[in-house]
Amino acid sequence: MEENKKINKLNIALTIVKLICIALLVLIIIILAMQRFSNNKIAIGGYRIFNVATGSMVPKYEVGDVLIVKEVNIDDLKVGDDITYLGNQSTFAGRVITHQIIRIEETEDGKKFHTKGLANDMADPVISGDQIYGKVVYKCVIISLFTKLMNNLAAFYIIVFIPIGILLFLQIKDRIQERNEEKNNNRE
Repeated sequence: MEENKKINKLNIALTIVKLICIALLVLIIIILAMQRFSNNKIAIGGYRIFNVATGSMVPKYEVGDVLIVKEVNIDDLKVGDDITYLGNQSTFAGRVITHQIIRIEETEDGKKFHTKGLANDMADPVISGDQIYGKVVYKCVIISLFTKLMNNLAAFYIIVFIPIGILLFLQIKDRIQERNEEKNNNRE
C-alpha cells in the first residue's frame, strides 16, 4: 500500500514534468512562428512581439531582448514612451524601430513624433502616427533568454531536443507501465 502511494506520487510528478515540457515546446513554437513567419503583421489581442536587433536602446533594451508592444491610440502617447514603428525614410526605410519619444508636435497633417534611441547621438527622422505599431509595455526576460539561446545553435538543440527527449522517455515509460499493469491484471 505504501509502495502504491510512492508510485502515484512519482506518476503525478512525471505528469507535471511532461506538461511543463509540452507547454515550453508550444510556447517556443508560437514565439518562433510569430517572429519568423508573420513579419509582425499579426497582432493578437492588440499585442505584438518584437525582437531588439541593435544596441540603440542600451541600457534599457539589449540586443536580442523580446518586447511586448501594445497597439494604442496615438493621442495616448507622451514624451518618454518607448514605441515601435516602421521606418519609411533614409536608412530607416522598411525597418522596424523601437525608440523613445522625445517630442510630439501638432501639425496640419496630424501628430508628428520625434524619436531617438537612448544610445544614439542623433534623433530619428520624424514619423507620423500611421507608422506606429504601438507602445512597449513589457520586456520579456525569460523569452528574451530563450531567443538569445535560439541564436546559438548548440543551445537551440538543447532547448528543443531535451524536452522532446523527456517527453519521449515519459511516453515510453507510460507504455511500459500500462503493459505491466495489463499483465498483472491478466494474472489475477
